[in-house]
Amino acid sequence: MTELYTSLDACVDATIAAVGKDIRLAAPLGLGKPVQLLNAFYRRAEADRSLRLHIYTALSLEVPKPHDPVEKELAGPIIERLFGDYEGLAYLEALRGKGLPDNVTVSELYFKAGSMKGLASAQQHYISSNYTHIARDLCAAGVNVLTQLVASRGSGGGRRLSLSCNPDTALDLLDCLRRERPGSYLSIAQVHPDLPFMTNDAEVPPETFDLLLENPALDRRLFAVPNPAIPLADYATALHASSLVVDGGTLQIGIGALGDALAHALKLRHQRTADYRALLRALGGSATGGRFEEGLYVSTEMFVNGMLQLMEAGIVSRRVYDNLALQQGLNAGAIGDIVDESLFHYAREHGLLPKTLDANALGIGQYWGLLPEDLELAGASLALDGEAFPNDLDDSGTRERLLAAVGGSRLRHGHVIHGGFFLGPRDFYRKLCNLDDEARDAICMTSVLRTNQLLRDYPLYCAQRRDARFINTGMMVSLSGAVTSDALEDGTVISGVGGQYNFVAMAHDLPGARSILCIRATRGSGRGLSSNIVPYYGHTTIPRHLRDIIVTEYGVADLRGQEDAEVIRRLIAVADSRFQDELAQAAKAAGKLPQDYRVPAEQRHNLPGRLQQALAGYRQGGLLPDYPFGTEMTDEELTLAASLRRIKTLSEEPAHFLARTVRALLHHPQHEEARHYLERIHLDHPETSREFILQQLLLLDLEERGLLRVG
Repeated sequence: MTELYTSLDACVDATIAAVGKDIRLAAPLGLGKPVQLLNAFYRRAEADRSLRLHIYTALSLEVPKPHDPVEKELAGPIIERLFGDYEGLAYLEALRGKGLPDNVTVSELYFKAGSMKGLASAQQHYISSNYTHIARDLCAAGVNVLTQLVASRGSGGGRRLSLSCNPDTALDLLDCLRRERPGSYLSIAQVHPDLPFMTNDAEVPPETFDLLLENPALDRRLFAVPNPAIPLADYATALHASSLVVDGGTLQIGIGALGDALAHALKLRHQRTADYRALLRALGGSATGGRFEEGLYVSTEMFVNGMLQLMEAGIVSRRVYDNLALQQGLNAGAIGDIVDESLFHYAREHGLLPKTLDANALGIGQYWGLLPEDLELAGASLALDGEAFPNDLDDSGTRERLLAAVGGSRLRHGHVIHGGFFLGPRDFYRKLCNLDDEARDAICMTSVLRTNQLLRDYPLYCAQRRDARFINTGMMVSLSGAVTSDALEDGTVISGVGGQYNFVAMAHDLPGARSILCIRATRGSGRGLSSNIVPYYGHTTIPRHLRDIIVTEYGVADLRGQEDAEVIRRLIAVADSRFQDELAQAAKAAGKLPQDYRVPAEQRHNLPGRLQQALAGYRQGGLLPDYPFGTEMTDEELTLAASLRRIKTLSEEPAHFLARTVRALLHHPQHEEARHYLERIHLDHPETSREFILQQLLLLDLEERGLLRVG
């Protein structure tokens, strides 16, 4: 029986009593961490050095802390509004401060991108593992405590629990522990009232957990990731990638600016097809792709806000069913998912409905919605609404009676989204909480062993994931087609492999599937500007033999099945033109390109200025907004943030920064209407020369953007 607790310390005491003083604790990635419970374990270990605490987790979230004084003035109220009373993770604070106690270890399997650079403890204890192998590896590591934030409905004997945002590995880790180490572990859930209650595979019985912690005094705001601003380069990349998505196919996208840009591009393709094609023509891409008449199905490790937006727009609408015969019939167009006579005949022909029903066949037919829920077996007959008729599904009268009851209804238990975990902005969580029953049932949060691989049921998943497009991001690609996504060549981990390798491998195993890796053509600025397409690199996430499609803001490079020289030519064609000759020369020096190769003239215009020229008008016209899915920042904050970003970028180029500063000081703009901007970040009365220069640069930028009157 599950024991109910209201005290954090009592949970810790019960855990020590059950598993001893060597605590190997697993916590989900991202949102599903029970922060207060983790902090209670950390504080106990900090106070009692006889305890040994090893925390295994991934994607530890933390509230941003700007260090620049002006950024603090701008961001402070925004952070307070977004995160409120969210309680931070104590082990992160220690990692960034005095360090963890000797008796505490934290091992992560995935970092927030770039967050752990320079932190030796985090780098040394990082575990590199495919997402689909995490449960296996944690079980082998001796995990004896599993913790999880859960949603709850009802009370007492009628209580229901949901793994909500993180069934991704919890389902499999629990299964592994039950199977391999029964009685040697403790599972603890902490209830959060604002966590969306997801059904299907995410719903579990209360007895799944040994301890259930619930106390309103512990409730804090959920961590929410604000919608990012989308730069033009990301829109360009997303537009190219969106043209590769097949109507009636399968989609996977990731989090962040590029994921939002891709979702917005797909909405444009569906809702404003002419404008969408004009955008692609402006970029020099193939102006193909139209409305999604059949719709898309999503199979993804991460269910993001953009996918819900696509579901609301009617784009993510293709339902899949966990029955191979049904799925194959739908794919072939032999049936639809509305129950009618043809579907009934198909079910008979393919064994879904036998001629004579027994209890098992009746249950299966009712599960899929092929038979009425209140249909009963009555001896040798069937009974419905008090009327008996022959238990013979080939009898015309029986078929007519059954179809009168269920005809016109949709097949049950179809899903448009299978996802492993979710994380996003606050309005995303609110929408999930407010879904009606039909929409909620169409979303199945489940194990990554389902979303990220094919091993559980290859024939079924092949049928469901037709024409799959797995769209992810990478940091760099070498001229061989190998991609670097998770670490640097000196071993420094930037993020983690997560499920990227899984999706690339699936793209090669599924008929009609493609892996699309989006890579920004360059990184840095000024003297620090570098190409992300490189001759070679000392670390690889995706090996060259799995190369497929690479997309940059300058176009699409289809590498699958190509000779090495052609791979190089295609990658140079989508590289920034400032680096094309250098890349070609490196390939020639290695004997991988003919010595007489020259970059074609039509490919030599891959420059930011061309993107700006191609897309600026659409940006100004509102077709490519900074925040396509909204933002919690005010107009004033958005204006200030944009100006400060430009000033910060300028400061990375000393010569340009100096020239700009001289111009601002000589121009010396004075505008009363700028007072509210200056007051917002306390620059209305600068106290230092640095603040005065920043004030003048800000005024000049606001004036040039047309936000202040001239003269």
